[in-house]
Amino acid sequence: MGKRLGYEGIAVTAPFSTPYQRYSIETAHWWIARALRGSLRAAGLKPADLDGLSVSSFTLFPDTAVGLTQHLGLVPRWLDHIPMGGASGVVALRRAARAVQAGDADFVACVAGDTNHIDSFRNMLSSFSRFAQDASYPYGYGGPNANFALMTDRYMQEFGATREDFGRICVAQRENALKNPNAVMKKQLTLEQYLSARPIADPIALFDCVMPCAGSECFLVMSVEEATRRNLPFATIGSTIERHNAHAEDPIQLRGGWTLDIDELYEMADCTPDDIDLLQTYDDYPVISMMQMEDLGFCDKGSGPEFVRTRNLTVTGDFPHNTSGGQLSAGQAGAAGGFIGLVEALRQVQGVAGGTQVKDASKALVSGFGMINYDRGVCTSAAILKSGVSA
Repeated sequence: MGKRLGYEGIAVTAPFSTPYQRYSIETAHWWIARALRGSLRAAGLKPADLDGLSVSSFTLFPDTAVGLTQHLGLVPRWLDHIPMGGASGVVALRRAARAVQAGDADFVACVAGDTNHIDSFRNMLSSFSRFAQDASYPYGYGGPNANFALMTDRYMQEFGATREDFGRICVAQRENALKNPNAVMKKQLTLEQYLSARPIADPIALFDCVMPCAGSECFLVMSVEEATRRNLPFATIGSTIERHNAHAEDPIQLRGGWTLDIDELYEMADCTPDDIDLLQTYDDYPVISMMQMEDLGFCDKGSGPEFVRTRNLTVTGDFPHNTSGGQLSAGQAGAAGGFIGLVEALRQVQGVAGGTQVKDASKALVSGFGMINYDRGVCTSAAILKSGVSA
């Protein structure tokens, strides 16, 4: 396997989040347009300046990124549509960076968004995965709750995790969310409330599950020279990885594709897990966050429970994790759930995260996990972002 090139000269800037709503009568197009406008305004760009566009969305159907260009009146010379769910943010970032490096585009907007009508989630599930249609729907269930209940139960049996361990992740993220004015969840969550919540799919209960909502996220990729000329705060890319259908031989997923590329991730960024100031994991369920802590090298496989017992995962703690509240407390806006951690990490290393800002944050690790078929997530991704320089 050849050694991949670095991401020198690339700036990531203008992170923007459209405040989420539980339900919306607007289209995905509307939500995506709001986030795109927010990032362009933050960078002092006009739509006509944008010559690259990357889109992630589940509810844009029957349109794709192609239809969106006509809908929004854009004329890009580089276009991408990334249907990878929770892995989409990092995948969009790395492809956009290569486009700018190669001169295929000067300004790439990476945007994700979805609406949430009353029946959006049910409709999406019915056509999400051929594997799920063939292997699980005939037995009377659909959607991720049952899948992750099996995964969580196996993890607990294999590694001795307890519901209290997963609760520590959820409670800390709620504490972080209370510092984020855009978070959907506005009430404090105690460990006692977590443990006594109504069951959903044993051993998963209410606060283990994300709340589907409507929303959108966006950021821009351009050269360091352009960002400096425009006096924009920016982040640089230390490294990125992605992997698909890893460890397919595992009967139940207890590890992800990060394990195949983790050494390269840190080597390329010239750092170690000890150098990371904050971690943003994809968190549709807490077991997945615990799995990422292990697979990304912060602790050994199976020691995730002990790791969260001995760490403070809040913004002011010794291991800041999902500082905006993550999806579990800020909401899961469809494909934008694959962007929420990345956009928050960009704010953190640029020092503009407001109430959720981690002191002296200069390196952030973001990981993505997506496309849940009937028994596992197929896509994984990760990136290390570093503080840039604002002119």
